[in-house]
Amino acid sequence: MKRLISTGSLLAGLLCAGMGIAQSAQEPTVQDRQSGAYLAARNAAAAGDFAAAADYFGQALVGDPQNPYLLENTAIAFVALGDFASAVPVAEQMRLAGIDSQVSNMILICDAIVQGDWDTVITDFADGRTVSPLFDGLVKGWAMQGQGDMTRALEGFDAVIATEGMAGYGLFHKALALASVGDFEGAEAILSGSGQGSANFGPRAAIAHAQVLSQLGRNDDASALLTTAFGDTLDPAIVALQAKLGSTDAVPFDLVTSPRQGVAEVAFMIAALLSTEAREDYTLQYARVAQYLAPGNADAAMLTAGLLQNMGRYDLAAAAFATVPQDDPSFVNAEIGRIDTLRQSDQTDVAAEVAQSLARARPDLAFVQARLGDVLRDNGDNDGAIKAYGAALDLYPETDTNRWVVYYTRAIVAHDIGDWDQAESDFRAALAINPDQPQVLNYLGYSLVERGEKLDEALDMIERAVADQPDSGAIVDSLGWVYFQLGRYDDAIDPLERAAVLEATDPIVNDHLGDAYWAVGREREARFQWLRAQSFEPEEDLAARIRAKLERGLDAVRQDEGLDATRPALTDARP
Repeated sequence: MKRLISTGSLLAGLLCAGMGIAQSAQEPTVQDRQSGAYLAARNAAAAGDFAAAADYFGQALVGDPQNPYLLENTAIAFVALGDFASAVPVAEQMRLAGIDSQVSNMILICDAIVQGDWDTVITDFADGRTVSPLFDGLVKGWAMQGQGDMTRALEGFDAVIATEGMAGYGLFHKALALASVGDFEGAEAILSGSGQGSANFGPRAAIAHAQVLSQLGRNDDASALLTTAFGDTLDPAIVALQAKLGSTDAVPFDLVTSPRQGVAEVAFMIAALLSTEAREDYTLQYARVAQYLAPGNADAAMLTAGLLQNMGRYDLAAAAFATVPQDDPSFVNAEIGRIDTLRQSDQTDVAAEVAQSLARARPDLAFVQARLGDVLRDNGDNDGAIKAYGAALDLYPETDTNRWVVYYTRAIVAHDIGDWDQAESDFRAALAINPDQPQVLNYLGYSLVERGEKLDEALDMIERAVADQPDSGAIVDSLGWVYFQLGRYDDAIDPLERAAVLEATDPIVNDHLGDAYWAVGREREARFQWLRAQSFEPEEDLAARIRAKLERGLDAVRQDEGLDATRPALTDARP
């Protein structure tokens, strides 16, 4: 939808005029700001811990119950939690105190909508209780429809259409309003209008247009439109809609079926527009409004969950994903999101339970089996992971280029458990699909170097990977290390020094540079790099080897390991 409006000041003016701190709001006094509750509230809000923020701001309000800053931030925290039952009394308190706040205005407008009190919504706007220009204009149109006056509703949308920068949004919602009352011809005329085809309105407009066309008996046109808009997609909602369009029956128009859902669509649209333009906690407020007004809107739930996930609020994100019902086409994607959220919060056991349950429920979906493999790998069940990856590969069509990722990941697991034949086979299968993939080239090339096999081929692979990702410290380190393994110690220095800059705290990278320095006779610098590597808490095997090198030198350690010395003449001369 962002294509309908330019970014920058115009976008900010239409979308972001609200949801900030009230004009009359001021922070508490210096004495209050030093109170434990206030400081804790500020810290919790900054960290995105909305439950704690709401609690602490509430405690701070005990000493200053009319403070606009404390009241508004309490309301914001409740909205972020999706707890409108608690947000409404705070907003009412602000209004009684004469505090003008876009946040409280939105909360009370939504409360009136939930109660079906459209007269109050209209009155609030007439009294200047605004949120933002785009929100206000579109919601007025839906409120007039809620009052039963379709003529004034359409005039309201026309007023939005006539406003600079808002025409596309007004047209889209006018089309939704017409479709919601059964005027599919009118809706189709807008959605297919010259220069304003539904593809220009965004993905949800394409879905709405397809449903409208189906209601007009044009299922083939609807299917073609979706293909144009989404291509060969795995999105379950689009796949399900395409399947329905394959029959002779009309697909119901259910994107927006009531004025309340229309307002939810307004909030969702604004949240989607802001998702890459504004702070996530700000965008979250609109997403929560969409969820509150349309609890069954899976897209709103997914957007809310994604925002919370990005903010590190994994508990709230998991709860948002869990609101998508099982019979919704987006349920599988929501469960995948919940699995990823649980993994991010280190709840790998719970993630495994959810993944296994989903895999049993949908054994036909390759990406579900692949995600199960990822979770089992997290849990150390390498055999189970390999089995799940195999199931995924059996399900993916040969034409699906995503298979390289599964081959690559299965190769890593096989490498970790010492099954080199399987690992090499899978690495090469991944490269057969994606020949220039730098991560695969690097992993296979580095593994060959470590094994002392096919070093010329390994060097070629890693050089190609470095050419693609010259700023990847791990890949540049691999290039230096293959030079080292080939005995090209002088050539190894430059890439290993660059890798040590790019990955300054990586113990392996610093250890490799130390070995290269030793090999060219720069012993003091070698010992410095080994000490540096040791300071970054390497794994015990590496730590023990570093201690031995610091005590006896690299070549003595290599001889103990059955390897050739890097400087044999010097080693032979030592007792």
